This record gives sequence, structure tokens and C-alpha cells, in this order.
Amino acid sequence: MTKYYRKKQEKTVAEIVSGIKESDRVVLAQAITLVESNAHRHFKQAQEVIEAVMPFQKPSIRIGITGVPGAGKSTFIDTFGTYLCDLGHRVAVLAVDPSSQVSKGSILGDKTRMERLSINPRAFIRPSPASGTLGGVNRKTRESIILCEAAGFDIILVETVGVGQGEFVVRSMVDFFLLLVLTGAGDELQTMKKGIMELPDLVVVNKADGDNLSKAKKAMQEYNTILHFLKPYTDGWTTKAVTASSLKEIGIKEISHEIDDFIRVTQETKQFEQRRMAQQKDWHESLLKEMIYDMFYQHPIIKEKIPQYESDVLNGKKSVSGSAMELVQLFKDKHL
Repeated sequence: MTKYYRKKQEKTVAEIVSGIKESDRVVLAQAITLVESNAHRHFKQAQEVIEAVMPFQKPSIRIGITGVPGAGKSTFIDTFGTYLCDLGHRVAVLAVDPSSQVSKGSILGDKTRMERLSINPRAFIRPSPASGTLGGVNRKTRESIILCEAAGFDIILVETVGVGQGEFVVRSMVDFFLLLVLTGAGDELQTMKKGIMELPDLVVVNKADGDNLSKAKKAMQEYNTILHFLKPYTDGWTTKAVTASSLKEIGIKEISHEIDDFIRVTQETKQFEQRRMAQQKDWHESLLKEMIYDMFYQHPIIKEKIPQYESDVLNGKKSVSGSAMELVQLFKDKHL
């Protein structure tokens, strides 16, 4: 006998918005899946959801967390997030992996390593696929932040799992940026991308316990020496290095206090609001560029003409600038 299965009905925009307002974590996860979808019909629906929930966004603190492989980011987030939940906060963790452009898969492993936080009723963890482009990560993570804030989460932890440009992407969407490192500062700095030390508002030497404690303190001193000669990313704030042990839950309270002081200082100087506004402006500009780029290359006539223009450039029949100008003019003639 043939069995017929009815396709699961998708929620309407109104149902998703209602669920987010009620802090339904299942609906929140579904809304983020909608935002992450590359389907055109889902994009339109996602934007309707985003605009509908924006009036319900709660004030939040957005904290970016990065670190070299093996620095213990997942354990740190598990410990730190649990500490914040115990203080009464609601914590959302969004993982970003711009480096995973081959498999484009979800980084589900991180969620399994955050054992306490993953079962905490005051927390929400979302491992997200990279989608293969930094622009995609940028937009989708920012919109996921909006959804989490509308659902009542007041602390948003954005973890960059990839290396390279991931740190710069996350820095551009958070209020406070934390760099997690290990002992042996000199050796570690050789593997870090140039400029990474200019991004954080706090450097945490992790795994500072047991036989590693003295090495961690030495590393902290080395990092503080390095930071002394660098211009802080945030004006009026002195970036420093501290030690912590996620496993032993040592230094977690002090890190929380550092973040509290940072928020107080930047709010008093109006930098907090100014940074948020600058990030919105930059996001808007970068998204416009991305959309215009996609429109250009997806246009059927441009797609048809580009191979010939590229051939003419390679064979010396056209200059690069001349070829580009002609293609742009062709695109304009078809749209204006």
C-alpha cells in the first residue's frame, strides 16, 4: 500500500514573529534557518520577519570571541556563558566559520562541547554554515543577532571558528572583542595574521592552571608588553592581557568585570552608540555593493558577453579599463 506523506507546512511570517516575541527557541532556530537560506523566496520572507521584529529588539551587549586553534574557545564560552546565565542574563551563541568554503557544512561540534550551556534554559546556541562567502557570513550573522535580541537575549556571543579574515568580520559586528590565546606568546604571534593584535579589547591567556600557571603569567606579561606599543582599537580604552582557566573557572568573574567597565566607559563617551551606528552604515554599504555585484554578474547579457571581453583583454585587443567600462555601460543601458 502506497503511503503519502504531507509536506511539513512552513510557518507564516506572523507565526514566526509571534514565536520570536514569545522567546520560543525552536521558532528562533527556524527563523535563523530562514535567514541563512540562499533561496530567493526565503530571502524575501526573512526580510519581512527581520523588519517585523526590529521594534522588539532588546538592548544587548555583543561580544566577539576568537582565538588560535587549541585555545579552548568552546570550553571558555561554555564556562563564561554559564556564568553570565547564573547572573540572570540570557545568552545567545552564534558561531561563524568564514574559512569553511569547501564543505560549507555546519560546525555542529562546538555545540556538543558546550555541555552546560547547551542545556541551560537561559541560553541558545546556533552553529551556522559559512555559506562560502564573507559577505554571506556578514549579512546572515548580523540578521541572526537581530533575531536573538528580539527574542530577549541580552548577551550575544559571536565566535569565529575560522582563521584569517574571520576576526575582521566579527570585529565589525560586535561591541567588545576578546582574543583567546595560550602560553608561549612569541611562538603564537608568528602564526597569527598580521594586525590581529590591534583588534581585541581584551586578551585572555587561557588554561592558566596547574603546571601551566607560571607559563601563563609569563605569557600575560609578554602580551601586555606587546599591547603597550600598539594603538588600542577603542579610543579611551587600554587593551590589556589577563589570565584565566575555563576548566577551573578562574578569572571568569574578572573578565566579566572588564567587559562591564568597557561598556560603561564607551557609553559615557558615546562611543558605544557611535560604533553601532558606524557598523550599520558599513553593513548597509557593503550589502549594496554585494547586491549590485550579484546583479551585474547574474545578468544574462553580461554572462553571455564576458567570455568574449575577457578573451579580447587576454589577446591584447582591448584594454582592461576599456573592457570594464564597456561592460558597465552595457549593463546600464539594459537597466536605465
